[in-house]
Amino acid sequence: MKNGTIFTGAATALITPLTAEGVDYEAYGKLIDWQIEEGIDALVVAATTGEGSTLSDVEHKAVVRYAVEKVAGRVPVIAGTGSNDTAYGCQLTQAACEDGVDACLIVTPYYNKVTQNGLVKMYQEYSDACSVPIIVYNVPSRTGVNIQPATYAKLAEIENIAAIKEANNDIASITETMSLVQGKMDLYSGNDDQIVPLLATGGIGVISVLSNVAPRATHDMVMKFMEGDVAGACQMQLQYRNLVKELFCEVNPIPVKAACAAMGLCENYVRSPLYTMEPANEERLLASMRNVGLID
Repeated sequence: MKNGTIFTGAATALITPLTAEGVDYEAYGKLIDWQIEEGIDALVVAATTGEGSTLSDVEHKAVVRYAVEKVAGRVPVIAGTGSNDTAYGCQLTQAACEDGVDACLIVTPYYNKVTQNGLVKMYQEYSDACSVPIIVYNVPSRTGVNIQPATYAKLAEIENIAAIKEANNDIASITETMSLVQGKMDLYSGNDDQIVPLLATGGIGVISVLSNVAPRATHDMVMKFMEGDVAGACQMQLQYRNLVKELFCEVNPIPVKAACAAMGLCENYVRSPLYTMEPANEERLLASMRNVGLID
């Protein structure tokens, strides 16, 4: 039994507002409400941009639970529950399912890596532990593992693996993947600078960092394409090109935390080993935000 489409449009890979004392739930709640008011189509919590790798076990589960309760069914909530320790990842996945998430985003294992056959076996383990649709997250620049198109074809046969978040930067490979999975997996861009190109290969949306600060624009970019205004979608992709570049001038989520702080959405705090932006980089980021009207 294949699950249906999780969302169409833009999902925000949401930051987790933090202070030196822990998770700032007041800021988190306001951020969630603002995202939904701005028309975002789904929220991804406790994943890469949400600093899931440095949240404690208690924090990770609490952040997911809080998001589900705060969203209260207004948009789908997708929990980042992958790990380089499959047993622990399955534990996080089961907890997220029990707390009522709509889907789980599961990254390939980082640091210890894995073979292509190992990936299939690992995702089968997650499937067995998961009662909601799974989005496979491929981001080789961070993990050292790249899912091959033939491997995606095998993953497409696993019961509740429903979608791909693809950030491998290889359009030819992505096109081959979409041909091989034969409609059995939805495709979401994992790169904000490739939203429109991946829509053109059969994608139905993006899991976005940009939408932390520009949720309406990111949603509109996808919807213009889906409604046939390809030129309008392309124009928006180009309009936000420089901001996207600056949002990734240092490792995510360092710049987007700074950007959110500049908009008054949270404190500019990231956990070690991440540190706040270099001043020159932050100046360029803020300038790019002014250019698109996000700050004065």
